[in-house]
Amino acid sequence: MEQQIEHSHLPIRGLNLHIAQAGKGELGTVVFLHGFPEIWYSWRHQMLAVAAAGYRAVALDWRGYGLSDQPPEQEAASYDDLVEDLLAILDALSVPKAFLVAKDFGARPAYYFALRHPSRTCGVMCLGIPFLHGSTTFTSLPEGFYILRWREPGRAEADFSRYDVKRVVRTIYILFSRSEIPIAKEDQEIMDLADLSTPLPEWFTEDDLAIYVSLYEKSGFRYPMEMPYRSLHKTNAIEDPKFQVPVFVVMGEKDYVFKFPGVESVLKDGIMEKFAPDLKITYIPEGSHFVQEQFPDRVNDLLISFLKDHPASAS
Repeated sequence: MEQQIEHSHLPIRGLNLHIAQAGKGELGTVVFLHGFPEIWYSWRHQMLAVAAAGYRAVALDWRGYGLSDQPPEQEAASYDDLVEDLLAILDALSVPKAFLVAKDFGARPAYYFALRHPSRTCGVMCLGIPFLHGSTTFTSLPEGFYILRWREPGRAEADFSRYDVKRVVRTIYILFSRSEIPIAKEDQEIMDLADLSTPLPEWFTEDDLAIYVSLYEKSGFRYPMEMPYRSLHKTNAIEDPKFQVPVFVVMGEKDYVFKFPGVESVLKDGIMEKFAPDLKITYIPEGSHFVQEQFPDRVNDLLISFLKDHPASAS
């Protein structure tokens, strides 16, 4: 795999951002946007598949993640920064327009980019997160809900600091691959919800874990706690959003995000169709929050089919 994927850094808005690339791109460019606790490597299976199908695959490490630079510590994290970073990356790579494939919190800048820059977007495919118009509230969930805990300045940092990076990444991958929302009791922290006797998901190897660990040892968790968790409520909503490009949502039915307030309704009650006239939604029955790593062949087939149904030359 490493022989087919090339790595470089681009000077983007004052930071050096890491990108991984594969493929020549005769049929267009596909840009992959990761979530947490992910990095560019989370898209390894999809990158090789789209490259083999004739596309250029570009997977980035968001600012503050993986091999990309850390933003200045005093700088407030903002989803607008991610949208602007993405636009600058396309410009730096001389890509006039691209397909966006996003996961977890990466879906939000993907949706916002498509709404603000439809002329630069061929289509959007998001895994695990539908388009949620307006602010997201979690007031109906208990205090021990992981996002509420991690929003508290210093809380996650104190929790994580009890263990080495490997234990932290390992625990988060285990918790996020389950179908239940991670919720701690009053006398617990989130890291207490799994221990070293809990096995990794069968599709996630020790070698995979080692790659994630090496990159989080470099980046740390300061910025990943700011983005997304402490920035969710800061986004400037777009008034009367209407997608002018095709949108494809893929949900694993065992993804714990399905149980977030409002998510199932947005998907199944026709709410998202009000914003995305050209919308397709597909469910993967046993799919977890990491469906692209869990069932790479299934996700690859869906992705390639979406790309072929919407040729870049015709958009």
